Amino acid sequence: MTRVGKVERTTKESSIRVELDLDGTGQVEVTTGVPFYDHMLNSFGVHGSLDLRIEARGDVHIDAHHTVEDTAIVLGQAIREALGDKAGIRRFGDAWIPMDETLAHAAIDVSGRPYCVQLGEPEEFNTFTIGGNYPFVLTRHVFESLSFHAQLALHVRVLHGRDPHHIAEAQYKAVARALRAATEPDPRVGGVPSTKGVL
Repeated sequence: MTRVGKVERTTKESSIRVELDLDGTGQVEVTTGVPFYDHMLNSFGVHGSLDLRIEARGDVHIDAHHTVEDTAIVLGQAIREALGDKAGIRRFGDAWIPMDETLAHAAIDVSGRPYCVQLGEPEEFNTFTIGGNYPFVLTRHVFESLSFHAQLALHVRVLHGRDPHHIAEAQYKAVARALRAATEPDPRVGGVPSTKGVL
């Protein structure tokens, strides 16, 4: 069984193409025009063991927001496509990621019911831009868009941290690892892991 998702989306603000393989080995090629976001998506692919290719062009001369959001939308759609009927997966996954002074936790239910809770980012960084190109506040928006379009229940917490780079990156890595755990095949599950019979 191949678990591959390929999605393209074009608007007046951006043109996005995402290809991913849930059973990959972390081979990643990402170009979004937002360097720090490229760094985060590279971490996401590598630590999620996804083969991931993202090509995004957007109106970054105005702001990073449209390109970052639209890429998260298409990434979520590609994950949902790759999951198929979700038969034989673990369904639930979580991960703790320490990154120097920062500690982040993510938990995922591949439930088919999108919901996102993200807590703990220090409010003093809400106006901070990482690397001069990635507004700190976009991280929450990425996870909201990803969870909605992948149809995941996603909880992300920052327990502590003082470096905005580490705080963002620990969250991306935690979500990647939780997604990897939740979508892995479970040899003890023969069908869809739900009492309803569908996810």
